[in-house]
Amino acid sequence: MDYLKVYREMISLRGLTDHTVTSYSTYIRSYLDYLQDILLKQPEDVSWAELRDFILWLQKERSLSDRTINACISQLRFFTIYVLHKPWDPTQLPMRKFDSYLPFVPSREEMQVFLSSITDLKFKALLCLMFSAGLRIGEVRHLKCSDIEHSRGRILIRSSKSRSSRYAQLSEQAWQLILQYWYSLPADVRPRDWLFPQKRNPSKPIDHQRVPDFIRAHEKHLGWERRFTCHTFRHAFATYHYEDGTDLLTLKALMGHRSIASTTIYVHLSSRAFSYAPSPFDKMGGMFHE
Repeated sequence: MDYLKVYREMISLRGLTDHTVTSYSTYIRSYLDYLQDILLKQPEDVSWAELRDFILWLQKERSLSDRTINACISQLRFFTIYVLHKPWDPTQLPMRKFDSYLPFVPSREEMQVFLSSITDLKFKALLCLMFSAGLRIGEVRHLKCSDIEHSRGRILIRSSKSRSSRYAQLSEQAWQLILQYWYSLPADVRPRDWLFPQKRNPSKPIDHQRVPDFIRAHEKHLGWERRFTCHTFRHAFATYHYEDGTDLLTLKALMGHRSIASTTIYVHLSSRAFSYAPSPFDKMGGMFHE
């Protein structure tokens, strides 16, 4: 049996994107190589102890974080249940606990410098659109020209992480950048379907890796340390919104979150909480003097 092929087919049946299928296959490929080269066993014959040994070996060999180890365990669970058709016992291979960190949010001045200094109109329009509407990388990649509804000031998001369509706000300034980008191209190659198509194959959206590669290159061009990611623009959109007074329920709708719990992180990222809620120590006059 071609275990990796069957695994990828089972994931595809869930309707996930090609990029997600590839991402979800990373550690299963390593696991199958481990079985072939080290254990010399078929997947059906592997014991729980040997599964645990694989996790320890993988963490040691690649210096993986606990969060990444959990992703590997999730892949093994899917493989066991849907490819081997065997039950999964979480008490045999428990998930790791890990520290969580607040994501990086640039200052408004940093965001303005980053975006205004981009000279490539395609990437400038793409990143400004991500920031101005709080879009995920997958959402902006899969935008079609017809999804931009300028007359209504909104963008139709068809490819949402929550697997449900939604509308995002369309900034007038972002709209002007889209027009500049569109008219800067020769008439015969202007986007007609995908808003940001691949250069060599316009029938497909821009490749996923092209965006983070551009972000890293632009940070290097500015002489900045590596801090920006594709999700930085979405975090900045939400944080600035909250700082400007947008309530959490409205922000939840703008972000397309299923749960308000996902939105409350921006309370921690915002400086608004500290400016609106002075310390009780300051209210008492600080240090007490006799």
